[in-house]
Amino acid sequence: MSVLDRIGKKLLFSVDPETAHGLSIAALKCGVPVAARPPRDTRLNVDICGMSFPNPLGMAAGYDKNAEVPDGLLSLGFGFAEVGTITPLAQPGNPKPRIFRLEQDDAVINRLGFNNEGHDAAKARLIARKSRPGIVGVNIGANRDSTDRVGDYEKGVTCFAPLASYLTVNISSPNTPGLLGMQAREQLSELLSRVMAARAAASTQPPVFLKIGPDLSEAEMQDIAAEVLEQRLDGVIVSNTTTTRPPLHSRANGEPGGLSGTPLFERSTAVLARMRKFLGPQCAIIGLGGVNSAETALEKIRAGADLVQLYTGMIYAGPSLPGQILNGMVRILDKEGVASIDKLRDSRLDHWAGKQI
Repeated sequence: MSVLDRIGKKLLFSVDPETAHGLSIAALKCGVPVAARPPRDTRLNVDICGMSFPNPLGMAAGYDKNAEVPDGLLSLGFGFAEVGTITPLAQPGNPKPRIFRLEQDDAVINRLGFNNEGHDAAKARLIARKSRPGIVGVNIGANRDSTDRVGDYEKGVTCFAPLASYLTVNISSPNTPGLLGMQAREQLSELLSRVMAARAAASTQPPVFLKIGPDLSEAEMQDIAAEVLEQRLDGVIVSNTTTTRPPLHSRANGEPGGLSGTPLFERSTAVLARMRKFLGPQCAIIGLGGVNSAETALEKIRAGADLVQLYTGMIYAGPSLPGQILNGMVRILDKEGVASIDKLRDSRLDHWAGKQI
């Protein structure tokens, strides 16, 4: 960690997590030079779903909920940024406090509940940046009190299809009551068929990804994979936060909500590998959960991911983390004599698919 990152971390950790998050967004809005942009290396290029990514590392949804700073995130070196989760109507989310740092575990528990400013606010910001380069995905969700949650996702597709590089259907947050139930096959079938119909009716048809949770049984994973293939989605994001609790050491470890960070790495990577087995080699997968180094990012790729995302890792390592990871990837490619990062995909698929969850 750089001196600047250490100073920034001390400052941000002196206030509550939600205030710290707001300060980091403000810094990116102002264009504060919080990290040097890492060098480009064409061996890190990834081409999937008709998109050309300069590198496989992205910022996950949850950080830039309202599409305020996607270009600031790209300037840190990320190959892509995903904004959201965005619901049709603005909503405050769950009562505070609702974010808890588990410093001894390099983890976070959150129960935010899709707090965001709604479609209109995010749409205006994305229209304003439409002519700028860079891959920006939009993560869509349903309002907590919606009487037609599937309809909310249709609205998200209609609203953001002309503006998003890709769309993510998020049904895996544990912090909206009943949402996880949409991963069940019957509900999922209706959701995905209506989402894909909405995309077909839109003026542009960006790729559609489904974001799933890590707390699934083998049979549930097989059902999800079958629906993804039947409905011809472009890919899957594995995974959201977990409600399970591996051994933790921090005081706040009993707080309800979704756990992210280092303790999620093994479980999420094992689920990723199983999904690769069920989906086959063609469907795109983005790996998420516990990425905080070049080694963990590459292990997701070896387990079957085309791309990887992070969020919690940057809370602890600071804004220079994307550059550190990418430079570390280049060093590993040099050491192993690999001509392109996509050559590593699936090289440890059987190892991770065989892990006990």
